[in-house]
Amino acid sequence: MKKKYWILIYTVILVVHLAGIFYKSNAVQATSKPLLIICLIIYFYLQTRMDVSSLKKWILIALFFSWMGDVLLIFQEERQLFFLLGLSSFLLAHIFYIIFFHKIRVRENIRYAVLLLLIVVVYYAALIFLLSPYLGVMRYPVQTYGVFISVMFLLAMHMLAIKNKWAGRLMLAGAFLFVVSDSILAVNKFYNPFEFAGIIIMLSYGAAQFFIAEGAIKYIRRKII
Repeated sequence: MKKKYWILIYTVILVVHLAGIFYKSNAVQATSKPLLIICLIIYFYLQTRMDVSSLKKWILIALFFSWMGDVLLIFQEERQLFFLLGLSSFLLAHIFYIIFFHKIRVRENIRYAVLLLLIVVVYYAALIFLLSPYLGVMRYPVQTYGVFISVMFLLAMHMLAIKNKWAGRLMLAGAFLFVVSDSILAVNKFYNPFEFAGIIIMLSYGAAQFFIAEGAIKYIRRKII
């Protein structure tokens, strides 16, 4: 199947899921959400299957744990334990995205930028300061998760310095949208729920995962590692 058809399928699944959120259909949401990342895993595998690269496995593992997180979060309304397990799965996903970005940084001989670290620290401090009074027993899990997604974003910002500029921009855009999605999720869940939050969260999340995967595909296919 051609690349454009997989992108179309991914887009349709995401739109169906957003419609499920809008019309408050739990059945549609529970069916479409797990299919989203499964589609992206298949797409990524097919696009890179002919390339011999040690980088591919990190994206595939990150997507697998993202899929697990999606499935677990479907049941978060039933028990808070599922939210914690889902959070843990996404934390693992970010760890593997961190490994992926770090390996590219090392291979491209990119030095850490102190200014970028400052940006991430300010973001993390501001978000945790806002949420901390409302987190309760979830305080330490959320703080820990925030550290890992911040590190992921920090390394993704360094992708702008890689030779394959288009791939770097896509990966950074994906990481940024991931931060946006998770930040809105946290604010909506713990601080101040607002209308259409679910749609914004899933739209940014769906775009985030696709951009990271697409950026990785473009990098791997042009630079066999």
